[in-house]
Amino acid sequence: MHGWSGTAAGWEPWRQEAEARGWQWRSGERGYGAAPPFLPAWDPQGLRVLISHSMGAHLLPPSLLADAERVVLLAGFGRFVPPGREGRQLRTALAGMAGALAEGPDPEETARRAQALLQAFLAQAAAPDPANMMPLGPADQPVGPEARRRLRDDLALLAATADLPKGFPEQVPVLLVEAGDDQIVVPAVRELLRQRLPAAERIVLPGAGHAFLTTPPLAAVLQWLERTGPP
Repeated sequence: MHGWSGTAAGWEPWRQEAEARGWQWRSGERGYGAAPPFLPAWDPQGLRVLISHSMGAHLLPPSLLADAERVVLLAGFGRFVPPGREGRQLRTALAGMAGALAEGPDPEETARRAQALLQAFLAQAAAPDPANMMPLGPADQPVGPEARRRLRDDLALLAATADLPKGFPEQVPVLLVEAGDDQIVVPAVRELLRQRLPAAERIVLPGAGHAFLTTPPLAAVLQWLERTGPP
């Protein structure tokens, strides 16, 4: 499952690698862009593995989460806004983002304003890599009213996160993949997640940005899945 402002198209290299191994792959879609919202169901056969990026796990229903047998969190988090001064600054930034997604009297200007916000956010998610490496998505065109509504709703959900999402299967093997130069998930939040899931394995990719553009974690995740094996 992709995160805020992302799309299922970003998982294409993962889908190809999974299917080359004879595994089934199903991507969730939140519907921020041209593709409609879609939530896959688990197949009755095989090991059920959830791989989510950033906010992705928080965008899934508890029933789907609860049935996962392996979980991989790529630049993930439980609580997004840390306590203290850093948290206050982040809440101010989130409020500014919500304002940029607010409806205005001019539909065209509102759509362009939302697009500019997404472009700025994705540039930060791409850093330290250039933003033009990001896959195509909602930021590549003016953002329509339905997409803006979903983005606003999920931004409010992001600000309100206080723990792992409801239904999260804490008893199964979990892999945390951290981006060493993540400019979206701050170090304090990464530490909170480590404390929350002390039994989870952890991989840190030095120099990687939030989007893992030039430091893809795919190979490391596949090795972990092959090593942990079926339950």
